[in-house]
Amino acid sequence: MPPTPPQPAPPASPATPPSSREALALERLSAREVWSRSRRLLIAAFAVVAIVGVGVVSHQATWNQGLAEVRANANHRLDLFASALEGMLNRLEHVPATIQLNRDVVALLRPRSGPASADAVNGFLRQLNAQLGSMAVYVINERGRVVASSNADQADSFVGEDLAFRPYFIEALSGEVGRHFAIGNTSRQPGYYLANPIRDQGRVIGVAVIKISLAPVAQAWAMLGVPAFIVDDNQVIILSSQSDWLYQSLGEPGLERVVDFQIQQLYLEQRPPRFAASATLQAASGARPAEGVLLEGRQLGPKLGRSVLALSQPLPKMHWSLWVFTDVDPVRRQAVTVGMLSAVAAGFFGLLWVAIAQRQRIVRQKLAARSMLERVNAGLEAKVARRTSALAQTNERLRHEVAERIQAEHTLREAQDELVQAAKLAVVGQMSAGITHEITQPLGAIRTLAGNSQAFLARGDLDTVGSNLGVITRLTDQMGEIVQSLKGFARKAPPQPQATDVAQAVHNALLLFMARIRADDVTLVNGCQEGLAQAWCEPNRLEQVIVNLVGNALDALRGQPERTLHVHTALTPEGRVLLMVDDSGAGLSPELQERLFAPFFTTKPHGHGLGLGLPISRDIIRSFGGELRAENRPEGGARFTVDLPERHPHDTP
Repeated sequence: MPPTPPQPAPPASPATPPSSREALALERLSAREVWSRSRRLLIAAFAVVAIVGVGVVSHQATWNQGLAEVRANANHRLDLFASALEGMLNRLEHVPATIQLNRDVVALLRPRSGPASADAVNGFLRQLNAQLGSMAVYVINERGRVVASSNADQADSFVGEDLAFRPYFIEALSGEVGRHFAIGNTSRQPGYYLANPIRDQGRVIGVAVIKISLAPVAQAWAMLGVPAFIVDDNQVIILSSQSDWLYQSLGEPGLERVVDFQIQQLYLEQRPPRFAASATLQAASGARPAEGVLLEGRQLGPKLGRSVLALSQPLPKMHWSLWVFTDVDPVRRQAVTVGMLSAVAAGFFGLLWVAIAQRQRIVRQKLAARSMLERVNAGLEAKVARRTSALAQTNERLRHEVAERIQAEHTLREAQDELVQAAKLAVVGQMSAGITHEITQPLGAIRTLAGNSQAFLARGDLDTVGSNLGVITRLTDQMGEIVQSLKGFARKAPPQPQATDVAQAVHNALLLFMARIRADDVTLVNGCQEGLAQAWCEPNRLEQVIVNLVGNALDALRGQPERTLHVHTALTPEGRVLLMVDDSGAGLSPELQERLFAPFFTTKPHGHGLGLGLPISRDIIRSFGGELRAENRPEGGARFTVDLPERHPHDTP
């Protein structure tokens, strides 16, 4: 029954209308009030923007100044440390070139040299190593074999070791000076290797190598006072103030570089692991290394701050790069503090100005309001009496309309429940053939097994009888499960939302389609796990929605070369449960998507559907505070998503 339209209020008595002068005054006052409010809003917005702008500008200026100071200090420390590092490692760079001045060394490297000359060279190298304070000094012949060494009389002697794979040997054999970092093949100790060719009559007959300890470099990290590391020309960290950074790669080495690592054996691992911030450091090292790059401290380790400034300094003589990492969190905190103080100061002056302006405005408003109230008060009392009578009549009509609307909603809800029940019974009728097949087969098997059991019982074969009875019990449970699911689905009950296991509802619904799924050769993928997704809804009605969606999916798969039905669930961070029914059918056309949930719209042949399944299903899901959506899958086919609350909408987490 349509609601009765509200009756118009009785016209005002002609004896009480306000004068034209009062109406004009009210209009002017209203216009001034609107303009005043708009102006106040604009002034407030401008003040907020100005305060925020002052804070942002102060913060940015302080941040840039502090970052420039940190960068300058770090570059100064880099220069000092780089000079000290080159002095420590290159102080002995001319020593290998002087070894060839020893005649015994040249004689040892010439063909057909005797053992006596090797002993003399070993003694010479031992004395030289003791005077220099290096780790080892040794001589390699042109085939890469160590023929003399300063540790020839020790258990870990290098004599006889094949070092032809070392890069410094290859460079020195080609006539150049080899400079490389490597981990000793025998001692397993890292060192800096300087190699110089040994010539005889203009031909390179061997290589003189000195291994310099890197321990002084590790002791000099305190000069920097910040975390740092050194990478070699292979972009591998060879020295670091943080032990857990050692031998990590700043890049992703290709197959050729990995093969070189395996051949040269420069590091402990043949394929160094990738450094956490390698991508950012590689991108920053090419353009302006002195400017540095800001990193997140968590990329480098828990001991560093939230923001870190990374600066690099090339060491061209050794083909290395020195990186230092300075914590800039104090600069950021200082910039935030200055920005906030600047914003507070600007806000204080702004509030002072607003207070003065507000006081003046209040005085003007009081004077204007007093004048207006005196003029309007008389007419207002008459209006109140007329409006009270009209409101009483309108209120009575509204009560009648509310009662009629409540009755109409009750009738509509009952009709919807009847329509839902009719739709469920229609689905049961459509699936009756498959359900009959599911029950007839176990009944025939039970009859056969019962007859066999009588025969075996007469023979005294109790084991076979017990086995047959176990099969009969399992078949009976199977039929009971199908009948119970069908009974629960067809039951008519008022909706009572509760915590519902979505996987159990999917299981009950799929039981009704198993015969059809097997008959249509459909691949069923059920990704729902019991206890994983709990939705707030009415279980029986949720099963009806699932039955409708699965039935539509099976219809869409008919005639398709690939027939796959995938049912799975997901939980969202917002506390929602998603149930998705995917099929590998032809998908949904744009025209079909626009009319998909329209009542009485169906693509099925005449007599196979009323076009009410999806509209009813959407109304059911919406009654639980959820939503039913349809979309096409990127890989093909359609997806229907049931979105339900994970808990009662009025519950607090």
